[in-house]
Amino acid sequence: MTYIEINGSPATADTLRLPALTSYGHFTAMQIRDARVHGLDLHLERLRSATQELFDGDLDAGRVRADIRQALEAADVRDASLRVYVYWPEGDERATLMVTVRPPQTMPTGPKSVMSVPYVRELPHIKHLGGFGQNHYLTAALRAGHDEALLTDPRGVVAEGAITNIAFWDGESVIWPDAPSLLGITMALLEPRLPSTRRRITLADLSSYRSAFLTNSQGFAPVRRIDEVEYTVDAGLMRQVSEAYDAVAWDAI
Repeated sequence: MTYIEINGSPATADTLRLPALTSYGHFTAMQIRDARVHGLDLHLERLRSATQELFDGDLDAGRVRADIRQALEAADVRDASLRVYVYWPEGDERATLMVTVRPPQTMPTGPKSVMSVPYVRELPHIKHLGGFGQNHYLTAALRAGHDEALLTDPRGVVAEGAITNIAFWDGESVIWPDAPSLLGITMALLEPRLPSTRRRITLADLSSYRSAFLTNSQGFAPVRRIDEVEYTVDAGLMRQVSEAYDAVAWDAI
């Protein structure tokens, strides 16, 4: 079941008209446990910067936090999958915030199969509402028996997963693709806590890496193959990733 509030009040048929009829906006997705979240400051900055870029307006972090707390309290939960959506109808003095609350989710930790696809997101640095293309290719990957789609540009440069970031392991360093993409919150938390570097990676380079893993707000998991390239599921690497993530503080909303 999903509970929805808009501007701090339970959603109604009238207030749901805006998100139902508007495809211009942005959001962030988080996993909340005991009314706390990893990387709260990163979520708030993501919302602030995207609001500035898309609407040329300010978004008060205190208001966002208050609306999240209000929605959790009204839904009577402390553990949740929660999203904050931002819209700004023309003529309004401030943004419209929609908060959705669903049961908590965790990424299954089993090794993933990934299918590369010839697609990259528009304005990839923004977590925007224009998700048709990535959802189309993710659906195609799932129908083909894979777990995720790997977005690549016309030159075969690897960018990101449809709903994840991807990292590669050469035995010494974690390599994140150096390409236009969304800086996921989990990636942003892990990158400085692991021996990380960024590098341009193409489909032709995939076989040169020993292992790979995916990250998003629901967690992380190893990759066992991309297309015909198979990877070692490195228990030591995944333990290192897990320990780095466990070291991240939980922030009170």
